[in-house]
Amino acid sequence: MTATTYDRTEASSTTRELRRRKIRSRTGDAAVLATVAVVLAAMVFPFAWMVMTAFRPADEMFDLNRILPDHFTVHGFRQLFAGSAFGRYVLNSTVVALVAMVVAVFVSCLTGYAFSRFEFRGKRVLMVAFIAVQLFPFVILITPLYLFFSELHLLNTYQGLILAYVGLVLPFATYLMMGYFNTVPKGLDEAARIDGCSTLGVLFRVIFPIAWPGVATVAINTFVMAWEEYLFAKVLMTDNQLKTVQVGLSDFFGEFTTQWDLVMCASVVASVPTVILFAIAQRRLVSGLATGSVKE
Repeated sequence: MTATTYDRTEASSTTRELRRRKIRSRTGDAAVLATVAVVLAAMVFPFAWMVMTAFRPADEMFDLNRILPDHFTVHGFRQLFAGSAFGRYVLNSTVVALVAMVVAVFVSCLTGYAFSRFEFRGKRVLMVAFIAVQLFPFVILITPLYLFFSELHLLNTYQGLILAYVGLVLPFATYLMMGYFNTVPKGLDEAARIDGCSTLGVLFRVIFPIAWPGVATVAINTFVMAWEEYLFAKVLMTDNQLKTVQVGLSDFFGEFTTQWDLVMCASVVASVPTVILFAIAQRRLVSGLATGSVKE
């Protein structure tokens, strides 16, 4: 065998090996994409079915032979807001979620900045205590919190439910903001103080704009938790006019019958704020979680 023939044989063998690798790679990619498509379809289908059912006429509600209705209607939505207090529940949830979000962002920025920048006695113990709180199920707080709020006359008030929600998210929010502040150079603090900034001025005028992705993550997490939470709202808000969306949604499930048309319409309305929020802030939420999880 001549050298030229050997080189050609070697080149042909290398080409076949590269071709086999490319085929295996494409097969693996196709398998991954197929798996992702199946999982995505399983996740999206319930939401899509809920939306389509909400716009179905009442007589086609359980017609499984039709994927799409013959015609779409908004009668269920009109009945939802005209024939029930669901509009009031949406307002209640909006007020509670927005105020809880603002308070949680403000307090977590203060506590996260303190843990990130200052050294004080008991700092490590406090940080461990913050993390340990997250290890216990929140349901065990219902009874003591109810009794405590009863003594303070905070039952059936926006203030009581907002305080409960802020307390639930504050440990995670503080830890996240501390991790994010740790990524900001301390030289910025020193430069701002040389220019005459106070501690709060350094935090909110210099550090806060840089840490905006982390702030957005805390804000989104707090809003979604407050909007979707059911148990605390059910226990702490017994006045019918102060119910939140999730509690009001459960009222459509009766002991002997369920108003499925109103359930689907109310579910769509309850999903809209969180869907819009995630659609707008998806990238910032992911980057904020990734950066805030880094510990130096």
